[in-house]
Amino acid sequence: MPEERTKRGRPHGQDELVFLALGGLGEIGMNAYLYGYGPPDARKWLMVDLGITFPEGEDDPGIDVIFPDLRFIEEERSALAGIVITHAHEDHIGAVVDLWSRLGVPVYATPFTAGMLKAKLAEYGGKHAIPIREVKLNGRFQAGPFDVEFIEMSHSIPESSALAIRTPAGLVLHTGDWKLDRTPLIGGAPDEKRLAALGDEGVLAMICDSTNAMREGQSPSERDVAKSLTAIVKEAPHRVAVTTFASNVARVKAVADAARAAGRELVVAGRALHRVIDVAIDTGYLPQGFRYVDQQQFSEYKRSNVVCLCTGSQGEPRAAMARIAENEHPDISLDKGDLAIFSSRTIPGNEKAVGWIQNSLVRMGVEVLTDNEALVHVTGHPRRDELRQLYAWTRPRIAVPMHGEARHLKAHAELAREAGVAEVQVAYNGEIVRLSPGPVRIVDDAPVGRLFRDGNLIVPSGDGPVRERRKLAFVGIVVVALALSRRGELMAEPQIAIDGVPAEDAGGEPMGEIVLGTVEGTLKSIPRDRRRDIEMVAEAVRRAVRSGVADAWGKKPIVKVLVSVIEGKG
Repeated sequence: MPEERTKRGRPHGQDELVFLALGGLGEIGMNAYLYGYGPPDARKWLMVDLGITFPEGEDDPGIDVIFPDLRFIEEERSALAGIVITHAHEDHIGAVVDLWSRLGVPVYATPFTAGMLKAKLAEYGGKHAIPIREVKLNGRFQAGPFDVEFIEMSHSIPESSALAIRTPAGLVLHTGDWKLDRTPLIGGAPDEKRLAALGDEGVLAMICDSTNAMREGQSPSERDVAKSLTAIVKEAPHRVAVTTFASNVARVKAVADAARAAGRELVVAGRALHRVIDVAIDTGYLPQGFRYVDQQQFSEYKRSNVVCLCTGSQGEPRAAMARIAENEHPDISLDKGDLAIFSSRTIPGNEKAVGWIQNSLVRMGVEVLTDNEALVHVTGHPRRDELRQLYAWTRPRIAVPMHGEARHLKAHAELAREAGVAEVQVAYNGEIVRLSPGPVRIVDDAPVGRLFRDGNLIVPSGDGPVRERRKLAFVGIVVVALALSRRGELMAEPQIAIDGVPAEDAGGEPMGEIVLGTVEGTLKSIPRDRRRDIEMVAEAVRRAVRSGVADAWGKKPIVKVLVSVIEGKG
């Protein structure tokens, strides 16, 4: 009898190793990956990273952050062995506190990453007792059928680690975010010998960072930025303000060293920076005697004697740099001739907010310096020469590009083929990739999507209040309140509220009068015996008002009709 097979040609009951992204494939951010081992109907799972992405302006009104939709793995939570965090950037760790209760499994992380996660938990008032299993740097542990080894890499945050994930089906190298920086300012260089040893052991598949796969060459070292910042600060005649990603401990140290070399005092402004500095001191990445002063002391120093390190490199509206640009910061101000350094890359989607802040500073007479004008920032991700070197060390049979938009994944796939990788598979969120047995291929699909944090609530992206807000942003709202008797007679003049709709039509007639006339005309057109159907009356008025405003304005607003039934002579 022929062996029974699934709809995509896989034998039932055969152990497989699969890879699936709930976020991070076809986008940069919101990283959430799954590895599954076992037969298709009884796999054990391991999650790698659980991060967030940020809303892109008008498309997501009122939304704070965006999470991956975990419904697929929530249904499989009894088979989930744990969550492993590669590093402490928000796009890899930011959803853990909010979504952990849906999964309820141990979280594995190296000391600095664990410290950052504990600091986030403390800010939430410790509402979740998340079991954080701290693993030493370059340590190794077992989670279900997965033997996981951390391998130190270079990135723009301490302890960014690749994962060597061993299973009975083979070894997978999940790179996390990395670059080949042999002279990092903080932390160790990538463990080249260990990576080459993995290649000798035999790498079945490498799941690798694609962020800079379109850029030739090799990215500069963090140490080069430190030298450049020191020279710039020494030459500055007045105050210097530097904004960068709070998590970039090497950049924090570089700014502190530059201030000291210029004989200036370092002032730190922004809660996120204080949190990162505390964790970096606790874990040994900054010295116990790391010296800085708080923002309240900023005004005590002469203009030539201070460097301010502040949050807000991505245009966050309440961060320190935005408030300085608005002249609304309670302690810090910049004047004509001062220097503001944006020591960061602007994340796609944040260009407008960052541009507004930079332009506001320029109007104040402040000199603005970005990485377009000087070496004040370097990427934390590998360019093409670095990717080629990693493929030469590890020699995987399979390559699956990750952490990139479609164009990045495509460029990475082409490079992997040129590097001699036998099998290359480009996949996107929700596509289940079989790594073993047999040739690599997409064998199934999983439900994926996005969740929004809306204030204190987590809501689906596809419906509910956010969709209504999007519509409100374009067409406004008209609310009509009616008081009717049980027989459908109008008991008082309709009350009308209008928001986001022009006050008058092209001829100067008030929009409120147009709405009122439409309501009264609609009520008169409904036979008296039918006005007892309150729901029908409300819907008829809603449709008529929407159409009447559309005739006057050219757009159809949201219309709400509220009907109260009043006891009376009618």
